[in-house]
Amino acid sequence: MYPNCGDSVSNAYWFRTTKKSHLTVYRCRACNTAYNLYINTIFQQRRLTPQQVVLFLRGVLKDETSITLAAELKVSPQTVLDLRRDVQDSARCLQPNTPLPDAHTETGEMFQNAGEKRRGTP
Repeated sequence: MYPNCGDSVSNAYWFRTTKKSHLTVYRCRACNTAYNLYINTIFQQRRLTPQQVVLFLRGVLKDETSITLAAELKVSPQTVLDLRRDVQDSARCLQPNTPLPDAHTETGEMFQNAGEKRRGTP
């Protein structure tokens, strides 16, 4: 959470609190820029409360559907879809291009029940 000029956060003062998201907005004494917790993140200009951001990230990690998340967060499904795509794009940019340094890797096992216990149809 730094202003555009890169000055220290200690050189800022409380400016206001937003109505919808209840975020504290600070103003830099050096460059007079207003900024909040979401500056330079995918949540900038989204008007989400911190609680909604945490619930959104939890829902993405649990692989909940966009419709379910939208209902839980009380936002439109398109907002959830846009945020989900932004998270995926950010993760893709952080993905390393180099191969793993280990000569051997381990993988986990996954078992799926695809109806093996069901009786055959006559």
